[in-house]
Amino acid sequence: MITIYVYVLNTLADWEPGYITAELNSRRFFKNDAPRISLKTVAHSREPVHTMGGLTIIPDCVIADITISESSVLILPGANTWDNPEQSAIIKKAEELLSVGGTVCAICGATVALANFGVLDQRPHTSNGSGFLEMFAPGYKGKSHYVDEPSVADHNLITASATGALLWAKQIIEHLGVFQPDTLEFWYEYFTTGEPQSFFALMQTLPSAHQ
Repeated sequence: MITIYVYVLNTLADWEPGYITAELNSRRFFKNDAPRISLKTVAHSREPVHTMGGLTIIPDCVIADITISESSVLILPGANTWDNPEQSAIIKKAEELLSVGGTVCAICGATVALANFGVLDQRPHTSNGSGFLEMFAPGYKGKSHYVDEPSVADHNLITASATGALLWAKQIIEHLGVFQPDTLEFWYEYFTTGEPQSFFALMQTLPSAHQ
């Protein structure tokens, strides 16, 4: 069982985790022997969270409930509230997860929080463009490890820019091993290009029960 914790906070950028949460929850393109997935929202408290798009989320659990394990995955979406001091608790939990081989996936503003706590100082990573982290994360010292790509996977740390949500989702899915490789390639190709032949090729890769 792989437990996916999606951190939710006020002003969460709804669209950024959309690709990955939809695919992990629906399992619609999973391979037959894919590992079981448990998807949970986690927050600083159990109070309702209001996203940037105006949606209300009731968290499934709180930060203290996160299991520190190699099979745990923490997804950190972007938001305008990452500079709130209360967010330090989830960053500390992210550090714990990384230290035991768990997976941390951060996009947009969440990369700033990781950078500010030194999490990105010694590992390949990306964010919203060269110079962005230096501007918004005073504690950042990882410039030499910055990679100017929409999304960067470094083993169990996957970071992305605000425009990298689709590639970020692809790299997370690949890391989890829940799609067959050809399914993942055609899935990414279809959502990148919108070409009908990519969709039909995607469907042909699925187990017969899906077709």
